[in-house]
Amino acid sequence: MTAPLFPGRARRSVAALGAVSAGLLLLSACGDKPTPLATVTVGTSTVSAESDCRADGKDLSMDRVQECLTNLKNAKTIEYGRGDTLRLGVEPEIVEDGHQWQAVLDGQPITEPSSNTYRSFQGADVFATGGQGEAPASKVLGFVQVGKDGKPLAVWSFKLKLK
Repeated sequence: MTAPLFPGRARRSVAALGAVSAGLLLLSACGDKPTPLATVTVGTSTVSAESDCRADGKDLSMDRVQECLTNLKNAKTIEYGRGDTLRLGVEPEIVEDGHQWQAVLDGQPITEPSSNTYRSFQGADVFATGGQGEAPASKVLGFVQVGKDGKPLAVWSFKLKLK
């Protein structure tokens, strides 16, 4: 009878190490890296999200952008009180290579395209109606990444809920 080359404990360690290595190899082969985050902060509350819509280097059609801003199945929600400071931020990857981003509220741009990664609106009342009736209970805040040519590349969506 021959003696095993490895004792039982060593065999289990080698098998476990092999399983972990194979798992890491499979994960690295997936190629699905997360998209950069966009962040909304109101007071001490912060929510971040990955892009809802992305064309992986291609332009998004305006119809697709509108769909991304209205189809909010997974949109993160943050409460907003009148007069709160609204802070918007994007990861630096979003503005690399000459790209910019623009904030959109209920489909209407509220900022010019910018290569800055942070914007702040102190005391803004995003629920103001200008005397045109009662304020809605929520609004859609979108971030649209635009390329050098001004065409949309990606969209991040959030819901602002009136306190």
